[in-house]
Amino acid sequence: MMCAMDRKYLLAIGPKRARLARLLAKSIDLGLVVVLAFIAYPWGLALAIGYLAVSDSLFDGQSIGKRMIGFRVVSLEDGHPCSMRQSLIRNLPILLPLGFALVPFWGWILCVILSVPLIFLELYFLFKLDSAHRLGDVMADTTVVGNDPQSLSVRRRGAWLENRKPMAP
Repeated sequence: MMCAMDRKYLLAIGPKRARLARLLAKSIDLGLVVVLAFIAYPWGLALAIGYLAVSDSLFDGQSIGKRMIGFRVVSLEDGHPCSMRQSLIRNLPILLPLGFALVPFWGWILCVILSVPLIFLELYFLFKLDSAHRLGDVMADTTVVGNDPQSLSVRRRGAWLENRKPMAP
């Protein structure tokens, strides 16, 4: 039986700054996608789509952009770092249009047509919800929290203690 975790919100630094910092972190990740797409289209774009699909499950819930900014994605179900499944669901509003971009010309047009409303919805949710959740967070039941290195070290220490064998008397 899963116990729902208290919802953590990234509002300690102020809602407006937190939202803008989240946009910066996502912009870093999307910048990597653009670079890979331009360097080696279509394989670079396919690799970038794969990265985006699992990005929030890397590095204990941190994509490269979130790691640089100091954020982490956690599950609201149990408080654990974002899983690969949640990362995929969370990034679907961005992944779906990008998938069409793999097909030259008509795929690019569909990518733009789908991207505009989905990005609008992402931003609408991010700026209108009190929790600062974007559409992907609502779909995957995740949230972004400030990176607390203390909790990570405590978690690692606890795992080490659990795996340690008791000493014989």
